[in-house]
Amino acid sequence: MPRLTEYKDMNPRAKAVVDDIARRRDIDPADINNVWKALARHPTMMERFAEEMKAAFAPGKLDPLTKELVYLAVSIANQCDYCIASHGTMARAKGMTDEMHEEFMAVVLAAQKGNKLAVAYRVPVDTAFEET
Repeated sequence: MPRLTEYKDMNPRAKAVVDDIARRRDIDPADINNVWKALARHPTMMERFAEEMKAAFAPGKLDPLTKELVYLAVSIANQCDYCIASHGTMARAKGMTDEMHEEFMAVVLAAQKGNKLAVAYRVPVDTAFEET
């Protein structure tokens, strides 16, 4: 299990990342998620990941809940318990109801099965679906 570094023990680069996240989330830096505590020992990776997350979740054409649901779907497909828990919580905070979660899960599970069937049967892509 990776060692988690508490905020008070982080190096200045890691603290700068956490300070930015904490400011945007309006939380105490000491309450930062464990993923950031695990990455604190690897400041270059931590900085890169923080920038990628900031860019991905910046305002754009997709609303914040949709972005969380996409992240949650990928987390389910990749079987990442940590990300399922954290982004499931964030999706609920951004408006996902129990009914939405049930429908979302039906879509995710159908997509997983459809993907597995297409791979297992080696289905060729239809010409109509090819990018031009």
